[in-house]
Amino acid sequence: MRILGLSGSLRRDSHNTRLLGTATRHLPGHVELELWNGLAAIPPYDADREAGEPTPPAVADLKRAIREADAVLISTPEYNASIPGVLKNALDWVSRPIESTPLRDKPAAVIGATTGMFGAVWAQAETRKVLRTIGARVLEHEVPVALADEAFHEDGALRDDGVVAQLEDLLEALVDAAESRVAA
Repeated sequence: MRILGLSGSLRRDSHNTRLLGTATRHLPGHVELELWNGLAAIPPYDADREAGEPTPPAVADLKRAIREADAVLISTPEYNASIPGVLKNALDWVSRPIESTPLRDKPAAVIGATTGMFGAVWAQAETRKVLRTIGARVLEHEVPVALADEAFHEDGALRDDGVVAQLEDLLEALVDAAESRVAA
């Protein structure tokens, strides 16, 4: 089983990319998390471009990666109480055309880390709303990692056992949802 990990941050030392790496430590042995790193290459969404030109290569790659995955795990920072523009842009591209989006009925979950006090809670809620609108089967779990500069050990593990337990619960639910979909 394969989960596609997508970080909503472009930063080289992103806390959200680190959080996805941490998630791999808490997955069952039969589950692999593949991190997709092409977010920066996705051009701004343009309906004219979508209708009249071939799909941009980075968009086609992301759609393929989602289609081939059993589930999607997004880790997002919070920018101005919402989703980073690059993440929203990528989801807009993936949503089109709506009748053939690879997110339709795909199990999806959202986690988030931020240097602020709220752990990207608003960005997680906004991302879940966008995913639901696109047609994904979104888990309502929340894993807020606040004060991310201090939240990780040097080896990338989370310091807070409560956050680790939340992450493990979310991952278990995501794997269960993906296995149920495959079995159906």
